[in-house]
Amino acid sequence: MYPSDVSSLCLSAVAVDLKGRIEWNELCPSIDQLGHAKVVLDSGRLHGSVTQSGGFVIPDVPEGTYILSVLAHDYHFDHLRIDVLESESLPEVRPYIPGTPLSPAAPVTLPYPIVLPARQRNDYFVPRQSFDVLSMFQSPMMLMMLGMAVMVLAMPYLMKNMDPNMLQDFNKRQARISSLQSSLQSGDISSGLSALMDTGDEKPAAASSSKQTTPVSNLKHRAGKNKRR
Repeated sequence: MYPSDVSSLCLSAVAVDLKGRIEWNELCPSIDQLGHAKVVLDSGRLHGSVTQSGGFVIPDVPEGTYILSVLAHDYHFDHLRIDVLESESLPEVRPYIPGTPLSPAAPVTLPYPIVLPARQRNDYFVPRQSFDVLSMFQSPMMLMMLGMAVMVLAMPYLMKNMDPNMLQDFNKRQARISSLQSSLQSGDISSGLSALMDTGDEKPAAASSSKQTTPVSNLKHRAGKNKRR
């Protein structure tokens, strides 16, 4: 006898046929409602098909720990932990929650052969959303657009009732901003910055001119006084 034959005999001595059935209920009353389904271990490592009566067999399951699940299109079933032990003739069945660690095992054991009823029907229908004016105006983008539209409509009225000095200052600022934008577009950044920093040069000039004329007027006034004397 070859060594490969000996190892196959050892594996066949440990391997078991995992048996169970789908329990029909009001949610899933028959195989016609269930459709084509498979019972798999570890996401398809080993599998068995569901028969007309709801029974299934997964043959030659070797020693180890597995997660059993049912692949069905329209129904959801519980997941189970299956432990095939060398010392036990029957596998141990325990409940299992997906995403939780396998160790330690749950203290609760379930009967064997496995019984799996359908727990939930999968609903793939998504209702079409109806047009809602209120939800449209609750959108931040729509609120920004409405605010800009209000500003555009209200700007002529605000400028009409604005103080002349404030209006002149506003026009100067707008001119500086437009010159800055045009200079940035043309690539002349220095001229745009100089136009932006140019704020109120006329007032200092006027003040200096007034300061220069003041001494002249004082001299004339003093000269007149001397002549009178």
